[in-house]
Amino acid sequence: MNIGSVGGFATAPAVGMYGASKFALEGITEALHGELAPLGVRVTIVEPGGFRTDFLDASSMRVEPAAIADYAVGAGPVCEALVHHNGRQPGDPAKAAGAIVDVTETAEPPLRLQLGGDAVERVEAKLELVRRELDAWRHVALSTAV
Repeated sequence: MNIGSVGGFATAPAVGMYGASKFALEGITEALHGELAPLGVRVTIVEPGGFRTDFLDASSMRVEPAAIADYAVGAGPVCEALVHHNGRQPGDPAKAAGAIVDVTETAEPPLRLQLGGDAVERVEAKLELVRRELDAWRHVALSTAV
């Protein structure tokens, strides 16, 4: 059981470094899933959305006070949302822990387990975007075949 984040599946402006670390965990979990399945070992990555923990507290997260004006449009709204979202996250950590334990006791756990409605929404939006782009650019992708 690897604890990642929905940010490892669908990241956002201003949190690229965090998203990159979680993308890496997604990649290794996906590889392990394929490598270990024949041995009867199941691997799951948990992709929680926002949960009421100290994750966004000053004790856990430091925000650079200096800002680059050119980034205000792209990263600014996310930075603002993080500050105002603290303590208002929709997820209950106790329920998440219970769901994780429950999944460990199933015979066929999923490769990915999203926790929270916000996580489900972000994954669905990313899948939609990938599908639209794949459809729009399929002709270019297929034009490279020998």
